[in-house]
Amino acid sequence: MAETTVIPFGPQHPVLPEPVHIDLEMQDEKVLRAIPSIGYVHRGLEKLVEKRDYQKFVYVAERICGICSFGHGWGYCRAVEGAMHIDVPPRAKYLRTIWHELSRIHSHLLWLGLMADAMGFENLFMSSWRMREKILDIFEETTGGRIIFSVCKIGGVRRDMEKGTLNSIVDRLTDMEAELRVITDEFLKEPTVIRRMSGVGVLSREDAIELCCVGPVARASGVVGDMRLIDTEGAYQDLSFEPCVATEGDCLARCKVRIAELFQSIGLIRQAVEKVPDGEIAALVRGNPKEEFFTRIEQPRGEAIYYVKGNGTKFLDRMRVRTPTNANIPALVRALQGCDYADVPMLVVTIDPCISCTER
Repeated sequence: MAETTVIPFGPQHPVLPEPVHIDLEMQDEKVLRAIPSIGYVHRGLEKLVEKRDYQKFVYVAERICGICSFGHGWGYCRAVEGAMHIDVPPRAKYLRTIWHELSRIHSHLLWLGLMADAMGFENLFMSSWRMREKILDIFEETTGGRIIFSVCKIGGVRRDMEKGTLNSIVDRLTDMEAELRVITDEFLKEPTVIRRMSGVGVLSREDAIELCCVGPVARASGVVGDMRLIDTEGAYQDLSFEPCVATEGDCLARCKVRIAELFQSIGLIRQAVEKVPDGEIAALVRGNPKEEFFTRIEQPRGEAIYYVKGNGTKFLDRMRVRTPTNANIPALVRALQGCDYADVPMLVVTIDPCISCTER
């Protein structure tokens, strides 16, 4: 039997800003087995719910992850609102949806830049991150923050957006859409990208279902699932869209799905701006949570679950988050088996892991 070698991948790696830590069991240049190590950046955020007022804990929930910060704040608020039977005003639901889809564009543009960097396409890296800055500018103008927004609160949102501001957002996204179409088409048609990604890290539809994959990872393997289709707490039921799905299940398919979702999010924002109703942006909140409740939200990386348990005081007994990266780690392990060592960084990036979300 040929000799095997164990090579540690991460937690500090020049290609990946995320502290992913995987032990790779190698035979020559082939990966036989991947063993993930969890807990490198554990921060104990969920424990803080016992020491922070449930309304102020929104600020902590947002800091689970900078890239997904709005979604984490929204998910926590939705869980508490469900436990307290709070009806969020329709306008607040629309504003939350618009900010959430902007967050999806922000996240996918960041991922596209990292993917380009891993492949050696520095021009695409700079172009995608330059466009990402335009999204951050919109966030700064509408929320006051570029990464942590603190605009979501129990019962609604803290800030409103005027009609002129909403129309300006659509105009800027429309201008960006044309440039984005050019660079993403070039990326997906580039022969080097096709050779390196096509057929690499294949995850079949059966494997994706068995391993309970979520988000673009699952949809790239032909699993038609998107929490936004059944979301009643946002504006998605009033918007027209279909999940972005591919069937190949390889690295290239995962790239295609995320790129398609960039344009899908622009379309959803355009629809939401046309339909946003007038009215209040927050409901009156009285009392403390006494019940338990869980809710699901479609984060940029996939379905996230938020659970809260109240006890009638201003401090919750429990808050728990199941993030999409946590659900997709088994898929990453399966996809790495049999790949070449040189393809490992690229394959990991196509999963789009967020270790900050996973290790709280």
